[in-house]
Amino acid sequence: MPDSPVAGSRKEAAVQALAAVPNVPGAPKPDPILVADNVMRRFGGLTAVDVDHVEIQRGAITALIGPNGAGKTTFFNLLTGFDTPDSGSWLFNGKDLAGIPAYRVARMGMVRTFQLTKALSRMKVIENMRLGSTGQTGERLWASMLPFTWRKQEREITSRADGLLERFNLIAKREDFAGSLSGGQRKLLEMARALMSGPEMVMLDEPMAGVNPALTQSLLQHIKDLREQGMTVLFVEHDMDMVRDISDWVIVMAQGRVIAEGPPEDVMKDSAVIDAYLGGHHDKALTASGVSFTEEDPA
Repeated sequence: MPDSPVAGSRKEAAVQALAAVPNVPGAPKPDPILVADNVMRRFGGLTAVDVDHVEIQRGAITALIGPNGAGKTTFFNLLTGFDTPDSGSWLFNGKDLAGIPAYRVARMGMVRTFQLTKALSRMKVIENMRLGSTGQTGERLWASMLPFTWRKQEREITSRADGLLERFNLIAKREDFAGSLSGGQRKLLEMARALMSGPEMVMLDEPMAGVNPALTQSLLQHIKDLREQGMTVLFVEHDMDMVRDISDWVIVMAQGRVIAEGPPEDVMKDSAVIDAYLGGHHDKALTASGVSFTEEDPA
């Protein structure tokens, strides 16, 4: 995992790197870690995703937002190998990911979490953490029968897992079954487990969904910390306060397409974004039977 620099320096670097990027859909970034072109996914007659071009800046926290049904999670699934597009290409660190299964995408350094957590509920928290580490010698059939080949590595993995559990305030739950955790604690466990592989990019699908207010600030800080440790973050979220608080850049989808990009404060004022969330007639006076409700003509 990358070394942690002085707090705040990564955010400043991300903001500076994106300062000259135009606020237009598909805007090129100075150092993209992920680039997608002409990615399309149809379900019968419905086009769920139709992304012409999008780039994700390395080392930044990028929010992917949009109204319900915009195609955000489907796009996540395509990029991470959990679904197959009808057409298109996407590159991670310059490597083509088309046709690469999800487990290999994760090994290449791009991991994700899910809106509905995928903790293995009948396994202990520490066991869930160990599973997140890649390249384990003991996973090979012949080696599993020879403990001396993997004992040392397992101790190192366990030590790293304990460190992450400490960091995510889950060490007290180490020996508990994952199914006994609260919704917020499962979110923390899933994020901590994702970091066991030492990823370069972390993709979070609605990290705040189902989290009680007591854990919200903790999760927010953990996401910010990912950037400070040199990782790139792409997350889907509906909470606009969270988006404003932690994101360096925002990409907006509607009806499967990217309709706007830019810094949070600019995107929130974009007319196309307002129309996507509120409808094209949000700025018109309310009427009933063709009569406008105005101060001069009250109902």
